[in-house]
Amino acid sequence: MGQKSFISVVALLIALIAGAAGAYLYDSSNEGRIAEGATVARVPVGGMTTGEARAAVQEQVAAPLERPVVIKRGGRRFTLSAEDAGVRADVGGMVDEALRESREGNILTRSWRDATGGEADISVAARVSYSEDAVEDLVKRVAKGVDRPAKDATLNFPALTEVASKNGVEVRTRQLERNVGEALLSSVDRKIEVPTRTLRAKVTKEDLAEKYPTLMVVDRGAFELRLYEGLKLQKAYPIAVGQVGLETPAGLYSIQNKAVDPAWSVPNSDWAGSLAGTVVPGGTAENPLKERWLGIYDGAGIHGTDDVGSLGTAASHGCVRMAIPDVIELYDQVEVETPIYIA
Repeated sequence: MGQKSFISVVALLIALIAGAAGAYLYDSSNEGRIAEGATVARVPVGGMTTGEARAAVQEQVAAPLERPVVIKRGGRRFTLSAEDAGVRADVGGMVDEALRESREGNILTRSWRDATGGEADISVAARVSYSEDAVEDLVKRVAKGVDRPAKDATLNFPALTEVASKNGVEVRTRQLERNVGEALLSSVDRKIEVPTRTLRAKVTKEDLAEKYPTLMVVDRGAFELRLYEGLKLQKAYPIAVGQVGLETPAGLYSIQNKAVDPAWSVPNSDWAGSLAGTVVPGGTAENPLKERWLGIYDGAGIHGTDDVGSLGTAASHGCVRMAIPDVIELYDQVEVETPIYIA
């Protein structure tokens, strides 16, 4: 090898060594700096030192997560603070991961990337945690305050006023848990509307009208029998009811049986006198049940009477007395099992 060639080789070696040394020094000086183009939880941190990156992520990610989550339902509000929710943003861990990825490869690839203005494809996902138990407790609190059972329509006896049904509401707890979890991880949307489902009443006013197409109410105090169809008053009849000690039984019953010109099985009671325990044929003058009978309960029923002067008083032995034309009219409108409420 000639002298000139030797000198050229030596010069090249020196240049290579110098370049390598320079690259090493440059790379070493950037050991604590994150590569350009890197993001942490969508925060641009390229070219920053780890200290600068931590400050940026703390400000843009962790700090907003310290605001409480607010759940709204009408005028009601439920809150969950970040402290109670145990919200933790691993700022240090995320920044350290971005730095580790920045240092991947070798000195030459890193130096070449930096020298040419290249950017690293580094995107560290948000690393935030919270207490699932705290979320479940919050959702239970919301459900307790918001849930309302449906109420079926009912009838108020003896006035027979209708109480309308009311739909209820129920919190969709699984959905709310997911929504709260997403809000705890969000630095933007921290307000939530309560997701609910409507609970339909099983019995409506229309259902009551179908359930009671025909209904009677005996008002003992007013000495009146009222006939309703579709829960609308059709007619009120004057009646007599049981005397003291032999009262017409109060409560909700139904017509058990019907008869035209019914026979009268006389109770074996002192008040029946010589007829006690006997059977008086129907259609006879001695039969006090007259032309019609609608049995109610335990021997008590509705029947006609020719003693119209007793109507409007407590005069019977437990039955409901009506004028004969009235009981004939009523008989044709009432079927067996028709409800009757005796007030």
